[in-house]
Amino acid sequence: MVQCSAPGKPLICCFSQYCCSFSVPKPQFPEEKLHCLNIFYNNFHLTNYFFHRILHDMQGMVFTDSQILCFCHGRKEKSSEVGFIPALLCRHRGKTKSLGSSGKCTLEGVKHPQMIDISPSLCISVWSLGEGAPEESEKRDDSQRSTLFVEKPQSGTVSVGGNITFIAKVEAKDLLRKPNVKWFKGKWMDLASKAGKHLQLKESFERHTKIHTFEMQIIKAKENYAGNYRCEVSYKDKFDSCSFDLEVTGKVTFVSVKIYNNLFLFFGEGQEDAGELDFSGLLKRREVKQQEEEPEVDVWDLLKNANPSEYEKIAFQYGITDLRGMLKRLKRMRREVKKSAAFAKGLDPAYQVDKGGKVRFMVELADPTVELKWYKNGQEIRPSAKYIFEHKGNQRILFINNCTMADDARYYVTAGDEKCSTELFVRDPPILVTKGLEDTSTYVGERVELSCEVSEDDANVKWFRNGVELTNDPKSRYRIKVEGKKHTLVIEEAAKNDTATYSVMTTGGQSEAKLAVDLRPLKISLALEDQTVRLGQEIHLKCEISENVEGKWYKNGQLIEASDRVKLYHKGRIHRFVIPVSAVDDEGEYMFVPDAYNINIPCKVHIVDPPKLHLDGLGENNTVTVVAGNKLRLEIPITGEPPPKVFWSRGDKMVTDSGRIRAESYPDSSCLVIDAAEREDSGAFRITLKNEAGEDTALINIKVVDVPDPPQAPNVTEVGEDWCIMTWEPPANDGGSPILGYFIERKKKQSSRWMRLNFELCKETTFEPKKMIEGVAYEVRVFAVNAIGMSKPSMPSKSFVPLAVTSPPTLLAVDSVTDTSVTMKWRPPDQIGAAGLDGYVVEYCFEGTDEWIVANPELTDKTKFTINGLPTGSKILVRVKAVNAAGESEPKYHPQPILVKEVIEPPKIRLPRHLKQTYTRRVGETVNLVIPFQGKPRAKVSWEKNGSPIDKNDINIRNTEHDTIIFIRKAERGHSGEYNMKVEVENLVDKATIDIQIIDRPGPPEVVTIEDVWGENVNLSWKPPKDDGNAAITGYTIQKADKKSMEWFTVIEHYHRTSATINELVIGNEYYFRVFAENMCGLSEDATMTKESALIEWDISLMFWHFL
Repeated sequence: MVQCSAPGKPLICCFSQYCCSFSVPKPQFPEEKLHCLNIFYNNFHLTNYFFHRILHDMQGMVFTDSQILCFCHGRKEKSSEVGFIPALLCRHRGKTKSLGSSGKCTLEGVKHPQMIDISPSLCISVWSLGEGAPEESEKRDDSQRSTLFVEKPQSGTVSVGGNITFIAKVEAKDLLRKPNVKWFKGKWMDLASKAGKHLQLKESFERHTKIHTFEMQIIKAKENYAGNYRCEVSYKDKFDSCSFDLEVTGKVTFVSVKIYNNLFLFFGEGQEDAGELDFSGLLKRREVKQQEEEPEVDVWDLLKNANPSEYEKIAFQYGITDLRGMLKRLKRMRREVKKSAAFAKGLDPAYQVDKGGKVRFMVELADPTVELKWYKNGQEIRPSAKYIFEHKGNQRILFINNCTMADDARYYVTAGDEKCSTELFVRDPPILVTKGLEDTSTYVGERVELSCEVSEDDANVKWFRNGVELTNDPKSRYRIKVEGKKHTLVIEEAAKNDTATYSVMTTGGQSEAKLAVDLRPLKISLALEDQTVRLGQEIHLKCEISENVEGKWYKNGQLIEASDRVKLYHKGRIHRFVIPVSAVDDEGEYMFVPDAYNINIPCKVHIVDPPKLHLDGLGENNTVTVVAGNKLRLEIPITGEPPPKVFWSRGDKMVTDSGRIRAESYPDSSCLVIDAAEREDSGAFRITLKNEAGEDTALINIKVVDVPDPPQAPNVTEVGEDWCIMTWEPPANDGGSPILGYFIERKKKQSSRWMRLNFELCKETTFEPKKMIEGVAYEVRVFAVNAIGMSKPSMPSKSFVPLAVTSPPTLLAVDSVTDTSVTMKWRPPDQIGAAGLDGYVVEYCFEGTDEWIVANPELTDKTKFTINGLPTGSKILVRVKAVNAAGESEPKYHPQPILVKEVIEPPKIRLPRHLKQTYTRRVGETVNLVIPFQGKPRAKVSWEKNGSPIDKNDINIRNTEHDTIIFIRKAERGHSGEYNMKVEVENLVDKATIDIQIIDRPGPPEVVTIEDVWGENVNLSWKPPKDDGNAAITGYTIQKADKKSMEWFTVIEHYHRTSATINELVIGNEYYFRVFAENMCGLSEDATMTKESALIEWDISLMFWHFL
């Protein structure tokens, strides 16, 4: 720790493993006082890079006429030891005091000198204003040697709130395009991303002089704008830069800066400008309370260690837009990294940089001569103003300036055949809550707006109510409104339950506030009024209160819910209760109670009801029917308030409350009771109601009824096969009630069991019983039914027997027609019945007349009949009837008139399908062919064989009117040939051809010859037989026989060629061979044998082969 103990202005410098923090007085030290320093070193290894960063940061804060403190360290090398030389140079008014090895020194010119303790590993130097670190001076010297700048920006001074402009000019004579110019504050901060309200960058081009002018204008400067600035210009491989200082004069303020170690090293060395002071934030900062910043969070480590369910929450909190892509890259990072021979030190698995920042990739090569290439998403990276390459010994460094979301990608570097890759995550700057929510109190029904402001326009902001996220759903009562940086939660009509803690959260902060919704004091503007309502009229209760709140209605202390009958209305401050049609039960005490208020508004409703008789359940003319002998209890509903008195009377006689006929009274009804009703009780009874509100009366007709008398015995008028038709007369007395219908029963004459024929009343006085057995005698009877019940049965009818005629004949058709006759044919009826079939009647009539003539005076039992004696050319209609004991059936009509004239039918041979191909038979088999044909009249049939008439002694031919038969008892090969059939009808002819083939077994082959003998093999050849049996040769069978035994053995069967080789013969034997011919009838009867024999001789080569 370095601490200035002089009063007033502290300087604190803390070195630790995790952070380095400064609190620096701005901008001047009093010259009279020199601060004493206490320095403590906490085992933190400080590198040149870290010291230069601190030097640069502090150098950016100008101390005029005073000291500028910078840290450095010296080195000396001895063998393998590296140590630090303690030294202290203090400059104060030209006086310098050195510190010895003791590490203690007293400063001159200090009124209250204090001891300075310095760790042996650290030394401190002090430069005057304008001096920088050696590294910075070298860079400035390099920039002065460049030639791009024509005019460089000069240092300047401005007061707080003033404006200042820095100008740089570049000559464009040798440039083909505009050079790239960048403005920096300090060492790394690119001001292009900070342009806005307080900083503007402009550029112009003068065509005559060919000069590019670049301007940086600072508007309304603040004290913390002071520091060192730099302008860089580059064009292709040319580069130039210039540093200048800005001094802001004004009030001394204190600025706190925290530099966190993980900003320097994030998965490696990370971004070099990560520790720079965010001056854009200082430019925009308002006078708000400073909150202690938390250390940067490693998003990659968070995702690696987080539960998958928390991914979306982390993505929102840290500004991750492509969560899915980042998780895929994270998966690739987890793969094991193989040890590389080309890279002494490779890239870290991942780097992170804020949007607009600068990132540094560094690898260290084992061999510095190896060619190195950098790639982004597989595309090679070329040097440019954005991508800067740097070589330091074995180190190869890639700088990416002004990072955007497009730079969020996978990078890799190749050295020869080896590759080292990493992932770069560009994070949007966190969204800060610049103006928080405020606690709010309101009343129910008021419009509420909770507003906050964030650091960016249209930022992603989440709202919560008691920790539960609110969405901008159209159905939600919460509406979220965004106007630039302002975000507002709107509740149109606040309710009591909206009282809660509301919070807003961004990626960089959150704010919460409490909303309290209370009730206003309630006043009754219009109270409920007592009402007297006539029964059935509308009940309408209305009240008005000072607040627009819901409420509940009560009747006699019971809660009333809205229904189809009860209507509850609420509009604004008015509440209405409506029952369109009032009832007696609606009378009572009503009360309205506003929600959340301890108050009620009461009233009373009284229902007025005159006496009334309710006769809706009675019949026409108020008639009530009762069955004789039964008890009548007639209950008439009555209403009225107060309850009315009831009077019953019949004529001039009052009905008392006792006796067989009496009246009974109840609160809501009155009953007329008649025990064991008699027909004399029929008549009119009067009921009268009276009460204070009025009177009501009505006449009620009592009708005593009984079952009807039985009908007379029914008559059977017609009988069928299994049915009959019966009729009857209605009963003489209907019992005082109209006849509703009839039930019919039947039974066999010899049985006593009656069977109901209909289960639904028959309304007519005729009925057709069905499903009776033909030939069995039956009887039927009838029951009459009225509203009271069913009568006794009628007397049975006379017995009858069902008999049925047959159904009509079927398939009536014309068989033949001549000039004077017509022959008809038909099929018997489908249904004949128990009466059997006696015969048929054939009738005809001439076309145009209705007179039917019986063609057969006597019944015919045939199904074919010829009507003779008809005039030639006339047309007749024909019908046929079937006759049995029950009578004649329905006639069967021929559908068309028949012309009495012989009709010519053209000849047509109907050749069977199997005769359309060659008809094949073996010798000795029978040939019997039937060929049908048609043709009228008198068709003539003729046959020919191979163009010549057939010999009827050899082949039998038989012809009929409809077919012809060709018959050969025992076929011979000579019967083969082409048979032609011809059918003639007058001048019309039809022909057909039949091929008949009679086949036999073939003859033997001709001359079998032994062509060659070698080893165990014999080659044979032969000629086909002269006689193939009138069929194609299908193969040959070859046999062999030893000359000694002459026993024949089959060697080859079904062989198709006329030469063959016989194998595996026994050496030393002598063989004969013979061959049979074969066709579809079989083998030839004889075989042809070889004339010579074949001797199988001993062969040395054969012996050799056997030996092998």
